[in-house]
Amino acid sequence: MEEKIFEIILHCGDARGYAFDALKFAREGRFDEAADSIKKSEEELRLSHKTQTELIQSEINGEKVEMSLLMVHAQDQLMTAISEQNLIVQMIEMCKEIKELKK
Repeated sequence: MEEKIFEIILHCGDARGYAFDALKFAREGRFDEAADSIKKSEEELRLSHKTQTELIQSEINGEKVEMSLLMVHAQDQLMTAISEQNLIVQMIEMCKEIKELKK
């Protein structure tokens, strides 16, 4: 189970990194690269969420899933990564609007 928890944390970290890369690209006006980075971020979040779902399914099926501090940390990382990505997507749209207004 610890391995799955670390998978969640790993994919969340990668998702956050890609999302912040996307924001950097957008601020530089490199919107195609920003879109590519957001897609990578979404894939990492999908993988993290898949692993979380596997853990939930294990518990539903009667397997004891211990709620450790590491598990809480993984859940926190997932929620944070999802929130940050959602905000960054909105910020990228704002960057596009600002660029248009500056023309």
